Amino acid sequence: MADIDPKLVKQLREKTNAGMMDCKRALAESGGDIEKAEASLRTKGIASAGKKSSRATKEGVVASYIHLQGKVGVLVEVNCETDFVAKNDIFRDFVKDITLHIAAAHPLYVSREEVPERAVASERAIYEEQMKGKPENVLSKIVEGKLDKFYSTVCLLEQGFIKNPDQTIKELVATKIAELGENMVISRFTRYSVGEAICGEGAGPRAEEQTLDA
Repeated sequence: MADIDPKLVKQLREKTNAGMMDCKRALAESGGDIEKAEASLRTKGIASAGKKSSRATKEGVVASYIHLQGKVGVLVEVNCETDFVAKNDIFRDFVKDITLHIAAAHPLYVSREEVPERAVASERAIYEEQMKGKPENVLSKIVEGKLDKFYSTVCLLEQGFIKNPDQTIKELVATKIAELGENMVISRFTRYSVGEAICGEGAGPRAEEQTLDA
């Protein structure tokens, strides 16, 4: 991701209430044009979603999905603000899509904040070793870019949606928040698989993978 003036990121966050990484990405895509970046965030629904992100989500559903003749199973908890939305077909279909995505895309964590520091440090050390000899300023940018790629592989919210790879799960959530007018949160998930090795780090308390012996 190109270098973006932190002051522009701050201004965009204040205008839209969108997350820092969303603001940086939008500014990078718009070449630093804050108006175009704001328009991009609003088009994706991220700006309006940010304004609702602090609202409590005490309702919701726990949904399940079994795939491949019982070889893969998923449980996911998705929360919203009201029981009315929790019973809405749009919300239910959205949650079903999330279970299908988890089964297929195999995320380990909900968000990058849940990735253990030791896992990030290990990845960073590998990338720095691979890029040894590069100038320090270049090395830092390359490593951060590789870490972003790592997060987009293991973090549910940063993965491309299986039905629309150009849209991340975070952006999908934002569109549903805008559509239904309520805050929504993917709180946690568990992915079970038969005969598949348990991941090294495992997932945190909000996202787990379990392996069942055949």
